[in-house]
Amino acid sequence: MPAASPAIVFSTPRRLPKPASLAGRVVVLDIAFAADGTGSGFAKVTGVFIAGLGARLAAWIDHHDHQRHADFENDSRFVLRKKSEHGACPELVTPERVKNAGPVDTIVCHDDFDGLCAAAKWLRGGVEPYAGADVDARAIDTRTGTVGALGTSLDRALRARPRDHELRATIVRFLADGAHDTTTRAHIESVAAEFVENERNAQALAAHYRVAGRAAVVDATGFAERQGPYDKTFALLLGQNLAPVAVVYDASTVTLAAPFDSGENLLELLGIAGGMPTRVSVPRARLPEVLRLLGAQSLSEHPESGTSSATPSPHAR
Repeated sequence: MPAASPAIVFSTPRRLPKPASLAGRVVVLDIAFAADGTGSGFAKVTGVFIAGLGARLAAWIDHHDHQRHADFENDSRFVLRKKSEHGACPELVTPERVKNAGPVDTIVCHDDFDGLCAAAKWLRGGVEPYAGADVDARAIDTRTGTVGALGTSLDRALRARPRDHELRATIVRFLADGAHDTTTRAHIESVAAEFVENERNAQALAAHYRVAGRAAVVDATGFAERQGPYDKTFALLLGQNLAPVAVVYDASTVTLAAPFDSGENLLELLGIAGGMPTRVSVPRARLPEVLRLLGAQSLSEHPESGTSSATPSPHAR
């Protein structure tokens, strides 16, 4: 990585940094426009952030569906695609786009593998950190296809420590330098091993899915406190082995998911503007409505209990 590399800021669509805290010209990678599901949407989050950056925004590259993409069609700084068009962000970070953006002082990226890989690729002038990195990013973000050994270790390490920004900075440096450092890779693999418990707990939770209508539904209320942390994405994938739509709910949130290429539009189903059509979160209060819309209202009679209607098989990783 060059000595004068841009600062890296890790973020999520709903927890964007204050524009005044970011130095100089800024590029935003793999940050979706905020949807309306469980909190403030585009107008109060993404729109405020874009306005705050103003002319300092050098580029915004993302691959998550949102109705407000159309507002920026005539602004060349924005490269906004649907996930059905590009399953991951790094494949959109090309040498031409990096060059056209010009010098940047700060990279704001999503804090998952997809975002970190995109940031590292930007630092490398649009060149993959390692052969197959783009393919790994797509497989990880869509949860389809086969992920290579290095990609699997990186993804699991990030999921094992979701709030560890020092780990994320280490991974970006590792990738930006070409992923050659064996000592750093060994450290990443040791952290990845911690995630095995999360996957095991997700499988334990999935054993309690109940199926009705078009949905596989599981109550995760208090599960993490009783048994330990679990990977919600993996749990949702296991539910999708049982029904077209998986539903995981806890004390505060209901999360619905369907395969990204299924054609399901959960946003339309729930009357939500913006966001990914195949993964949506809404407040727990909407659980009865969710079950009714999916033809699974029979499960609302005993929403806190239930036994597995089928045995899920682990999703290929």
